[in-house]
Amino acid sequence: MLQPSIDSLQTKINSKYTLVTVSAQRARQLREHPEKFNHPEGAQSVNFVGMALEEIEAEQLHYTLNEDDVHETI
Repeated sequence: MLQPSIDSLQTKINSKYTLVTVSAQRARQLREHPEKFNHPEGAQSVNFVGMALEEIEAEQLHYTLNEDDVHETI
């Protein structure tokens, strides 16, 4: 079973698309510069995506929406 669960992660970030994007960007940061980052207390995952998801669950990772970059498509 995936830990943390998708249901608990969606209480932190309500969009699955945003959740995937944020966790992928964070996993890339962890992969490229692992020496710069600390793992959350009690981290269980050994892969970078899992670590990113655990950081979201522990509320150590947040995102902000830049509305200037949002464009509507007609």
